[in-house]
Order: sequence, then structure tokens, then C-alpha cells
Amino acid sequence: MHLVHLLASPFFGGPERQALGLAQALTPDCRTTFLSFAERGLARPFLDRARAQGFEAIELQSNFPRVGRAIDEVARHLQKLQTDLLCTSGYKPDILGWRAGRQAGVPVVAIAHGWTGVTFKVRLYEAIDAWVMRRLDAVVCVSEAMAGRLRAAGVPQTKLHVIRNAIDARAFEHPCPDSRQNIESFFERPPALIVGAAGRLSPEKGFDVLITAAALVCRQRNDVGFLLFGEGPLRPALEELIEGYGLQGRVVLGGFRDDLDKLLPGLDLFVLSSHTEGLPVAVLEAQAAAVPVVATAVGGTPEVILEGVTGYLVPPAQEDPLAVKILQALSTDEKRREMGRQAAHRVREEFTFAVQAARYRALFNQLTAERRGHVCA
Repeated sequence: MHLVHLLASPFFGGPERQALGLAQALTPDCRTTFLSFAERGLARPFLDRARAQGFEAIELQSNFPRVGRAIDEVARHLQKLQTDLLCTSGYKPDILGWRAGRQAGVPVVAIAHGWTGVTFKVRLYEAIDAWVMRRLDAVVCVSEAMAGRLRAAGVPQTKLHVIRNAIDARAFEHPCPDSRQNIESFFERPPALIVGAAGRLSPEKGFDVLITAAALVCRQRNDVGFLLFGEGPLRPALEELIEGYGLQGRVVLGGFRDDLDKLLPGLDLFVLSSHTEGLPVAVLEAQAAAVPVVATAVGGTPEVILEGVTGYLVPPAQEDPLAVKILQALSTDEKRREMGRQAAHRVREEFTFAVQAARYRALFNQLTAERRGHVCA
């Protein structure tokens, strides 16, 4: 089977990691090719990463607003590559990929990672995306929560398939022995306990709420520090908020890192403060590193965290409950470490790319068996 992924990748984020992880897990049963809209050249790091992992990766030349030309270009690639099935990720790939797939006679599956609704423009695109998804051959939802949102948006239940996000848990089987030392190096005066977070510094991630909760925690304990990984448009505002609370040195913005697997095992606790999520990979990675998680109960997060067993859930946009649960998690070393062990075990059982790939194979076989008369082993 020849599988083609169509993306629009302005940075190397969650959907790109998921697509590459799935492609690796499907090899050698299925051949995978990646197409991406250029996004003003920002897609090249992802395409380079795909090529470095041995996959064919093509930067498209056409884009919005030349819709017809973009559709034609994608359709030509699908025909030239003798594509059996097209997977799309994001509203632009969904919309253009739908028409290109129909033009090339290729089944199209959208992968719904999540909707943010952060601006009116984004909400408009998401409404169009839902309209398109009703007409695709299938839609994969990364969580039951996302499936519920799509049902509410009118996507037929018969088209919806829940296949959760995954990680390569092998990266965490042998933790870096210097992970704690590396984490402490971000602080001028390393605290006894370090709470971490990771994500794009954008409104939907709720880092302002986390920093406010950190201020509440730091008032009660002077041995706790917070380390936030990521970059984005809110960095100046978050730096100002940290300064306003007098948390310089206690709350550190660590910037973007592509080696979190070497850093996460050094944390005592991980926090997710998002207002919206599909199914957060950062939470899976923290749990694989045997780090318990305090997270907002949004999107697919409650499907990942077992309350009181692998972490704690709190309502979104509320700093007081978040601070309370952070303090509770940090209060007992033995309980916190047991939660981390339970979390790591569950991730390895349910959220690996091997498990994910088996579920995708079943769906792909279903969609292509009648058309091509063969299946992916």
C-alpha cells in the first residue's frame, strides 16, 4: 500500500510527529510519502526530518489563494505516486486534499487532531473543515472528546474512528542519567522540586494561568521551581507576568527543545494548563518518563490521565484548583513516584505507535480492499 500524508507545516509540531511516528511503525508493510504546502518555507524542517528518516517528502509549489492550482498540483502528485490512500491533517489539507483526492480517484482520510477556535478566522475555517469532513471517506479522531465535537458539528458517526495519539516509548526506557542535572542547569539556584510544562506559547495553552498558579504555589513553598519549554507569540507577555509576580529565577522559560525525552525524566511533576486539546502528546511523553501529571480536563486529557492513579485533573482557566493539585502532588514523594510508575506502565500498554499502527492498518484495509483488492499486512 502507498500512503500519502498531506500537511501544512509551519513548524515541526504534534501532527508532524504523529505522522512520522505512524509512518515508521507501518514500515515495511506500507510505503509512505509526505506532501506539505510550503508555508513560506517554514515546512522545510519537517520535510528535511522526513527525508532524514528515509521517506519521500515533497514541498508543494502552489497554495492559497490559488486554490484550483493547488488542488491540481496535489492531484497530479497523487496520480504520479500511484497513491492508494490520502491522509490529511489540518483544515487547509482537509479542504484541498478532499478535492484533490476526488480528482485523482483516491480515498481521503482526515486526521482530526483538535480545534482551537482562537480567533474568528480560525473558527470560520474550522466550520468549513467540519463541512468537508462530512464528505470524506473517513475521519480519524485522536480522542473520544474530539469525536464528540465532530458529531456535534454534523459529521456522521459512521465516518468517525477514534485512534488516539501515540509516542515512541522506547525513547524513555533508559532515562538519560544527566536529566536532573540538565534540568537544574536552567536555574541559577536549583530548587529541590521542579515542575515542568511544554507547549507553544500561545493563548490556548493557558501558560498565563499556570504562572499565576505557580505564584500561589511559591507563596506556600520556597523549594519549588517551574520550567516552561516552548516558544510562541506570548513569550514577552509571559515574561512580563513572571516579573510582575516577582518570580524571576523561580519560573523559567526554557525555550523550544527537541530533546525533551532527555529532560522530562529529571522533573518531579509535569503540568498541562491548556484551555483546549485534542490528545496532548506532551502528557504522554511525561508519563512515559514516569513523571505524574496535573492537567486541565479538556479534550482527550481525561482519557489519558487516571485521576489519583497517574495524575490529577483540574478545570481549565482556574489557577486556584491548579495550584492546590500541584501542591498535593508535591506533598508526598512516595505517592508521586508510584503515580509516575503507573503512568509509564499505562503508556507502554495503550499509547505506543505499534498499538496505533495496528488500528490504522485495520481502517486502511477497510477503505482500500474494495478499490484495490489488496490489504496492508
